[in-house]
Formats: sequence, C-alpha cells, structure tokens
Amino acid sequence: MSGASLALFISVFLACSVEAVEAVTIVLAAGTARDWKSALRGVLAGLVTLAVIIAIFGPAISHLPISILRVVVGGLLLVFGLTWLRKAILRSSGFKALHDEEKIFQEELEAARAAAKLTRHGVADWYAFTLSYKGVLLEGLEVVFIVLTLGTIAHKVGLASIAALVAVAVVCAAGFALRAPLAKVPENTLKFAVGILLTSFGIFWGAEGTAGSSAKWPGDNWAVLALIAGVWVFATLTVFVLKSLRRKERTIKSAKKSTTKPEKERSKSMQLVKSFIDFWIDFVVGDDWRIAAGVLIGFVITASISVSALTWAIIPIFVAASLSYSLSRAI
Repeated sequence: MSGASLALFISVFLACSVEAVEAVTIVLAAGTARDWKSALRGVLAGLVTLAVIIAIFGPAISHLPISILRVVVGGLLLVFGLTWLRKAILRSSGFKALHDEEKIFQEELEAARAAAKLTRHGVADWYAFTLSYKGVLLEGLEVVFIVLTLGTIAHKVGLASIAALVAVAVVCAAGFALRAPLAKVPENTLKFAVGILLTSFGIFWGAEGTAGSSAKWPGDNWAVLALIAGVWVFATLTVFVLKSLRRKERTIKSAKKSTTKPEKERSKSMQLVKSFIDFWIDFVVGDDWRIAAGVLIGFVITASISVSALTWAIIPIFVAASLSYSLSRAI
C-alpha cells in the first residue's frame, strides 16, 4: 500500500470511527431507556435511507469533471477538517470542555426516559424509533460524504468503503458488547488526528483543482504526507501557545448571561425542516464562517495566478491565517 493510500485509509477509518461513536451512543440510549426493537427498526430505516442517498448521488459525484470535483471536495474537506481541528485545539488547550461521551449518553438516556410513549405506523415506541433514525441518518450522512468524496477523487472508493466498514464494525461491536457509551475512546485525540488529515487532503485537492487540471504538486501524491506533517506541526504549536496563554491567565471572566427570548413552540414539521437546514449550513460553512471565507479567498487567488512555486503556498497560508484568527476570537 502506497503512502497516499495508507493516509486515505487512516483518514476514512478515524473519521468514520468518530461518527460511529456518536451514532452508537444515541442508539444505545434509545434502546436502553425505551425499546430495543423500535430502536433497531430506526437503525434499519436510517441505513435504508442512506442506501437510497448513495444510489442517487454516488454515480452523480463520480461523473463530475475531476477539476470541479477537486475544488468542491477540497473546499468541503477543508471546512469539515478545520471545524474538527478548531474544536480539538480549543479542547486540548483548555479553552473548551472535553467532549464527554458518558455525559452525553446520560443526557440522551434521561431525555429518552422522560418522553411520552407513542405508537405509530406499527412501531411500538415512536420516540425510540425516531431518535435512532435521526442519529444514524445524520452521522451516516457524514460517513457517506467522507467515503464518496475521498474515495472518488482518489479513485479508491473500494479502499475508502472498506475503511469505513471496518471502523463502523469495530465501534458497533465494542458499543453493543459493553452496552455502554464508548467513554474511554479518546474522541478529542481522534478529532485532532482526523482534523489534521482532512485539512491536509483538502489543501492538496483544493490547490490542484483551483490551479488547473494539469497542475501537480511537487512530489505528486507524496506531497500529502508533507502537508500532514506541516498541519500537525502547526496545530501542535498552536496548542502549545494557547496552553501558555491559559496558564498565564490570572482571572477568568464570567460568561455573559444570555438574554435571548424563549423560542416559540414550533410544529414538529417545522422543527424537522429547521434541523435539516441547520445541519447542511453547519456541514458546508462550519462553526465559524470566517474559516470558510478564508478558504474561499485562498481558492480564488490560487485560481487567478499562473502556476509557480508560490501557487502551492497560498491555500496553506490562508488556512493557517483563518484558523488562527478564528481561534483568537474564540479565546
């Protein structure tokens, strides 16, 4: 297996592992607190929906021109990867609380127990069904995106699919064998690694796509490994700097109290529409629109100049600048 293929396998495996942990946590809460049969029906319905989405959009993605595919996939991977990397850096440096899977499981468990039991369409517990369905569908959409985009653009959909299946199988087997959330999985470490890998692939393909279909990185596919090393060094140094700032803080400002008005009750259909729209906005733009804006500016400048040694530095510079600016605002 070449270096690029190994990096692809590891990227897909780690990213899908994180998504699988979150989905399994939700399903375990629904089954433990409510009804396992209804929860598993929700899982099956979610998988069927994902299969339909793959059947519809999979061939469409593979037929896109490679230059357009590189730009679109590179941009989305950058936003996706930088979102994870931003959170992981803030958590590693102490500016954001660590993601506690045990706490999330307990919260889901309490919410599931408090909900009223309702039978619909032959399903004994509609709440358990919908909770599992939404968990599998939303987390599964990200898995499908990762597999289709990374696999298609590298012409290794089979390898990406195997990595995803292995990740999901390992997490599901561990979760259901223990009948408990995978609290011991170092999720922040996984997100830190996945953020680095996805950001590196995003820079690689985004730069090639915007520079032109005939443009190639120095060293060709081996440049991915250099990008991974570079992003890792930058992220690690950033964590070190932020930890130093955190230690030097003598006082912590109290958080401003929210004065927002309580939201009006919405119908279930409106809540579903809002959740769907919010998911895709967060998926495309990420936590901070400034990062997406920085990536877009880097793409535009790269596309507007002739290919030279400077071409390959533009997007990494804008990625580093936009991430640093976003982190500075966050702290």
